[in-house]
Amino acid sequence: MNAMSTTRRLPGRASRRPGGFTFIEVLVVMIILALIAGIVGTQLLGQAEKAKKDATRIQIRSLDAALSLYRLHNGTYPTTEQGLEALMRKPEVGIIPKDWQGPYLNANRVPTDGWANAFLYAFDGRDFTIVSMGADGQEGGSELDADISSKEL
Repeated sequence: MNAMSTTRRLPGRASRRPGGFTFIEVLVVMIILALIAGIVGTQLLGQAEKAKKDATRIQIRSLDAALSLYRLHNGTYPTTEQGLEALMRKPEVGIIPKDWQGPYLNANRVPTDGWANAFLYAFDGRDFTIVSMGADGQEGGSELDADISSKEL
């Protein structure tokens, strides 16, 4: 024999090295990953919904500022009939403003709330109210479904 010896396998003997993962091992890992994804996913979903609520509040404040500028130029807020569209285009109904200098928003259209629902706008002759109906898009509700009003900000 030469100086380098080689290991020989005897015929008929199987190697003792494992060939891969067993089904049980793979199943345990998948269950652990599913549990982690469930915990993390619910936390992220809650944060995303909270972010939509915060974005809605910011949009209402932005609309409030645009309406204040509209009032400064025109002496009054848009009527309920004219709505928030009066911030984008000169109104053609109701009292037509003579000094309209819009658009008063830097957007192609009137923004929506965090859930892509239109804001409700009302003007009582003295003051306005902007309302988002919340996540459910219906009046009332609690937590994420609660209405968000410009009067409460």
